[in-house]
Amino acid sequence: MPEFSRRTMLGLITVSGAATAGLLRGGTAAATAGPGSYTPTWSSVDQHPPAAEWFQDAKFGIYFHWGVFSVPAFGNEWYPRNMYIGGSAENNHHQAVYGDPSAWPYHNFVNGARDKAGNWVQFAPKLKSAGGNFDPAEWAQLFADAGAKFAGPVAEHHDGFSMWNSAVNEWNSVAKGPRLDLVRLHADAIRARGLKFMVSLHHAYHFTGFYDHVPAQSDASLRKLYGQLGSAAENQLWYDKLAEVVDGYQPDLLWQDFNLPRVDESRRLNFLAYYYNKAVAWNKDVVATYKDGFDNRGEVFDFERGGPGDIQNPYWLTDDSISSSSWCYTTGIGYYSMKAMLHSLIDRVSKNGTMLLNIAPMADGTIPAGQRTILLGIGDYLGRFGESIYATRAWSVYGEGPTQMGGGSFTTPREGTNRDIRFTRSKDNTVLYATVLGWPGATLDIPTLGSNRITLASLKTVQLLGATAGAYTDLPDRTQDGSGLHIRMPSATAPFSAPAYVVKLTFAGQIPAPGSGPLPTGWVRIANGTTGLALDSGGNVASGSVLKQWSYDGSTNLQWQLVDLGTGYHRIVNRTNGMVADSLGRTGNGVNAGQAAWTGGDNQQWRLAGLGNGRYQIVNRGTGTALDGAGTTTSGSTVVLWAPNSSTNNQWTVTAV
Repeated sequence: MPEFSRRTMLGLITVSGAATAGLLRGGTAAATAGPGSYTPTWSSVDQHPPAAEWFQDAKFGIYFHWGVFSVPAFGNEWYPRNMYIGGSAENNHHQAVYGDPSAWPYHNFVNGARDKAGNWVQFAPKLKSAGGNFDPAEWAQLFADAGAKFAGPVAEHHDGFSMWNSAVNEWNSVAKGPRLDLVRLHADAIRARGLKFMVSLHHAYHFTGFYDHVPAQSDASLRKLYGQLGSAAENQLWYDKLAEVVDGYQPDLLWQDFNLPRVDESRRLNFLAYYYNKAVAWNKDVVATYKDGFDNRGEVFDFERGGPGDIQNPYWLTDDSISSSSWCYTTGIGYYSMKAMLHSLIDRVSKNGTMLLNIAPMADGTIPAGQRTILLGIGDYLGRFGESIYATRAWSVYGEGPTQMGGGSFTTPREGTNRDIRFTRSKDNTVLYATVLGWPGATLDIPTLGSNRITLASLKTVQLLGATAGAYTDLPDRTQDGSGLHIRMPSATAPFSAPAYVVKLTFAGQIPAPGSGPLPTGWVRIANGTTGLALDSGGNVASGSVLKQWSYDGSTNLQWQLVDLGTGYHRIVNRTNGMVADSLGRTGNGVNAGQAAWTGGDNQQWRLAGLGNGRYQIVNRGTGTALDGAGTTTSGSTVVLWAPNSSTNNQWTVTAV
C-alpha cells in the first residue's frame, strides 16, 4: 500500500478510535477540553482549544538548539546552508578548517571525518555514564531550577537530522553520530522533574529552501538529507516525521517553525487531526504552535524574538534566545543580561503570553557557565516571586512606564527601570500584582490606579512580596488621587536585592474594572487592543491626512488630548499638529480615518464607550463607526473606521503619558 494511503487510513482509524474513547468516558470528566474527535478539516481542528490551561499557567519554558550544526560552532545554526554559499563567512571558515564543501560536505559532521589539522570531527556526544559530558538529568534539573514548567529539544532543525529513533529517516541520532535516542533521553529526564515535555520541529524549511545551494546528489540517502526527494515525497516525509514524534514521545507541546504554507494543506490538516486525536486517546490537553500555516482558533501563534506592544488575545507565545548572535552554540557567543531576559518574561506575561527561552549547549553536551548563570538567576526570582507569574492572567491593563517592550517579532529584550510597572492578576480576579522593574524609592506611584481611572474602595490590603517565598510586608500607608495610587514603601533604598519587586493588592471581591472613572485630561497614548500600536498623526501633515498607528516611542505624534465637550463626546487633539481625529464624513467599513483642523462638526466628535476592562470603543458622532486597527501589526499602517463590534481591533486603551 502506498505510504500516503496507509497514513490516511491510519488517520481515519484514529479518528474513529478517538470518538469511541470519547463515548467510553461517558459522564466522567475528561482531561481534554474540546471535541472527542477531529477530522482533517479546518472546521474541525479549529474547534481545538488552542491554549491549554496548563500552558496558560506555565508562563515559562526552555528549549535548546543542539545538534550537528553545533559542531563547527561558527556563525549560527544556519551553518549547514551557509557553508555552501561561496564568499560567505561560513564558506570561508569551512574551507580554511575543513576543506571545500564539495570534498568535505556537511554530512561529514554526522558520519565523522578529520579536519585539515587531523582532528576527528563528529556530532557524537557521550553520556557522563560513558565517560562524556552529556547528562540529560542534569539538564532537566537545571531547567527545573530555572523555574521552567515545560522544556524539550529541537527534535529536528532545518538540516534534516532527526534527534530520535526514526524509521522514516536514516539520518537520525540512533543510526548515526551519537547512537542515542536523544529525544527519548530528554523526554524521560524532563518528565521525571515534573515538567511538561515539548519538542520543536523546523523541517518545513528543510526541503523548501534551506539546502538550495547544495549540488544535486546522486545517492538516494543523501538526497533525503539534503531535501532533494521531490515535492510529493518531501511532503509525505514531513508528515511522517511528525507522526513518529507524536506516537513515540507524546509531546505536551509541539512547536513548529516557519514555511508551513509551503507544505501541502492536506498534510498540515492531517497532522493537526492526528495529534489532537492522539491527545484525546491519551486523555490530556496538548498545544500546537505556529508562525504561519495554521491559525489561532486551534493553535497558538508564536512571535519570534518579540511579542505585542499591548495585551493581545487570544493567548500567544514568543520564542526568544539567550543570545542575540545565534540560536546554537558558537565560539565567543554573547548573551543578553539576566535582567533583560527576566524583564522580558514579566512583560510578556503581563500581555497575555508565555515565553519559551532557547539556550545553546556545546556539541559535547556541556551547557556553558554563562548560560547557567542566567537561567539560575531567572529561577531565583521565580522561586521567590513566582506567585505573581505562575497561574496568573493578564489584567485589563498590561502596565505603564517609559520602557516600551515588544511591538512585533524581532524586538530586542530590554531591561526596565524603577518607573516601569507590569500587572498580572490571580485567576479568580481578586488579587492584582504590580511588578516594578526596579526599587521605586520611598514611594511607589502607580498612575494607572488613579482616582480618575479606577475606584479602590474594595482594596483590602497592600503588601510587598518579601525576600523569600511566602514572606510579606504590609504597606498600609497609601493615598489615591487623580495622578495615581501612592504607596509608602518600607524604605527609600531596597530592603533586599532583587531584579524586580512585587506589590500585591488584595481586594474584597473582584478587582474593580479600570476605566470606570473620568478619562485623563492631560496627554494620553491611545493604543489598539489587538496590536498594541499607538494612534499616530504622522506629524506635521496636511489637513485631511490619514491616521496611522505606530509602536509607541514617546513621540508627540503619538500623544493626544481628550477634550470633553460636555455632551458625551470628545474632540481628540494631536500634540504635534493640533489637528483632531476626523471621520471626514467617510462611511462604510474599512475606509481610512483622518484628521483635520477643528471646526466643531459631528465628524470630529467621538464618544468613548467604556467596555469595563480598561478598553474603549471610539465611536464617531457623524458616522456611527469606530476607530479600528484592522488587525495590522505593521508600524505605519492606517487606522480605519468600522461598525462597532466585539473584535479587539475595535478596542483601544487610553493611558496618561
